[in-house]
Amino acid sequence: MYKGLNLDKLITMKPTEIVQNAFEESIQALVAAKSLNQQIVDAAEKMLECFKRGGKILICGNGGSAADAQHLSSELLNRYCDERRELPGIALAADGSTISSIANDYDFSLIFSKQINALAREDDLVFLITTSGNSANILNAYEAAHSKGAAAIVLNGKNGGKLTKVLKSNGINDIEIRVPAETTARVQEVHGLVIHCLCELIDHQLDSF
Repeated sequence: MYKGLNLDKLITMKPTEIVQNAFEESIQALVAAKSLNQQIVDAAEKMLECFKRGGKILICGNGGSAADAQHLSSELLNRYCDERRELPGIALAADGSTISSIANDYDFSLIFSKQINALAREDDLVFLITTSGNSANILNAYEAAHSKGAAAIVLNGKNGGKLTKVLKSNGINDIEIRVPAETTARVQEVHGLVIHCLCELIDHQLDSF
């Protein structure tokens, strides 16, 4: 697992060295993530199977991972590179009114699970994006997916946190893609590449489904 530099060393570095270090860390994190090849292929096939049976993908994430959720949603709903039919990918972090009402009336930890309870069906997939695997609303979203009979794809990072432990317990039909890096920024950078790989695989294989 790639750990990156500690804060004390960064403080003593020149601005140009910080930039160079960021590039070097990112490259090393990307190289380490090449081990995820099969998980990425398996996830793309699971997404394609979902679309084939008429299902949709509900995508969750917080902060930068919310942006990644919207990124994936836009690539599916519109297109990635090739001209193809629109694919149903819905980012659950994009509706500010729904999120704020759930957080205000209930609790922020329920902002995704309540949406999944309303929208998910057995033919659907829930796609969870997290850098730590410890966010309460992501853990609740995973449990909600299982309660609705929907499988999950988890784009995770670091040591996987609580979510990896839950997956090992009852995630037989689920797929985890866990980036082997310990800094949030590096994990998110690899997440972006993984999302593009998934979209490229879907574009490549869609005609056969």
